[in-house]
Amino acid sequence: MEKQKGKAYAFFDCKASKETIEGALPQIRSAVETPKQLELSLTENPNDLELDADLHMIAREANEAGIRYVMQATYENATNEQTADELAAVVNQAYQSPLYEQGERFRGNIVYEEKGSYVSR
Repeated sequence: MEKQKGKAYAFFDCKASKETIEGALPQIRSAVETPKQLELSLTENPNDLELDADLHMIAREANEAGIRYVMQATYENATNEQTADELAAVVNQAYQSPLYEQGERFRGNIVYEEKGSYVSR
């Protein structure tokens, strides 16, 4: 039997560079105590990802809205919704970090697939 692997995607904007965000991730993950099995990958251009048609449309809309990043999360033995919850904790903590200036508005969305279509968390 194949193990379940949850997937979720965070589309978000941030002025910090990709390298700066990736450098802050270990501290952010530690602060929110994400499971070690949660894998995160950050992409600067949402259109660069290989996605199914529905997710590609979400990525294109995010890109047109000026959203700079997408973070993909995968989580062994978890549902897509559980993965989205863990990803939300990471993104929320990132917003509380020096990656964002005081008072800067957060622009982003977390989506995951449920029963064949994508839902926002």
